[in-house]
Amino acid sequence: AGGVVALLNTNLRDAALAHCIAIVGARHVIAAAELMPALETALPLLETPPKVWSHGAGADAGHRIDAALESLADDPLAPEERVALTLDDPCLYIYTSGTTGLPKAAHVNHYRVYGAMLAFSRFIEATPDDRIYNCLPLYHTSGGVLGIGAALMAGGSVHIREKFSVSEFWDDVVASGSTRFQYIGELCRYLLNAPAHPKERAHGIRIACGNGLRPDIWEPFRERFGIGHVREFYAATEGNAVLFNFDDTCGAVGRVPGWARSIFPVTTIRFDVAREAPVRGADGLCIECAPGEVGELVSRIVVDPLKPSQRFDGYADRLETEKKVLRDVLVPGDLWFRSGDLMRRDRR
Repeated sequence: AGGVVALLNTNLRDAALAHCIAIVGARHVIAAAELMPALETALPLLETPPKVWSHGAGADAGHRIDAALESLADDPLAPEERVALTLDDPCLYIYTSGTTGLPKAAHVNHYRVYGAMLAFSRFIEATPDDRIYNCLPLYHTSGGVLGIGAALMAGGSVHIREKFSVSEFWDDVVASGSTRFQYIGELCRYLLNAPAHPKERAHGIRIACGNGLRPDIWEPFRERFGIGHVREFYAATEGNAVLFNFDDTCGAVGRVPGWARSIFPVTTIRFDVAREAPVRGADGLCIECAPGEVGELVSRIVVDPLKPSQRFDGYADRLETEKKVLRDVLVPGDLWFRSGDLMRRDRR
């Protein structure tokens, strides 16, 4: 229908929640019945309150979206009801964590959603017979786009668990028949630190995929639970830097093969931690890191319809967008996305 969805963090309250609603100019808010009290802490703080729809038992019957949907036909939208969308049109707003201030709403267009789902489905070798176990928050890219999208692209299915549980994890994985598992790093540590479970090697998980798995638990996690492959990746919701570790190299977030470097121009540059700024040489340009040297990961911004993966659409707030753009990096006038992450590249 052409609408854009902003994925609100369900843990937010008060001014932070009001900020997230206001910054995207939301006209409607859909909230589960149990989250209505949280939403009500933010509504008085909004200059232009959106129309509120509740969902589920216990919600206001006069504004329940699930009840309203029951009165509508199940037929597909008629041609005159459909908007002529393109891959360039906005699809989602996904918020940053807000660890350095209030959350920022990142623009995510249809190309980025489609491309991410397609790439991730290939990355985890998803097939129509696979089921992905997803216990991550659906308001973040990993759980809400990648974990679900990979199954959509492959024709498989997803088992969605509302919250991660250490004690029930292996029972749940086995009962659901899951064959893929999506993690964030510390989730794996919780499982590794838990007592032995009778089903921890009786599952069908063949590939675990995610980000943030620390090197010290990588191999112990894989070996204890009998998981054949760990597929670590690096990406940022709003950024254009993407790395994949296809070869199970312990501790690595991925690499860009030599043949692909012109397609995915990513590098690390020297960074002054004390000044929180890149180091520049006498010519005013940034200095690329040598192998083994820690620096900030940057990815070149290319404004070219034929290279949509290297775009940077930024945030709803233009000032925040500008902070993530670095100019004059390798040649005068070039533009690069600042990841804000320090990494080091090995010699391979």
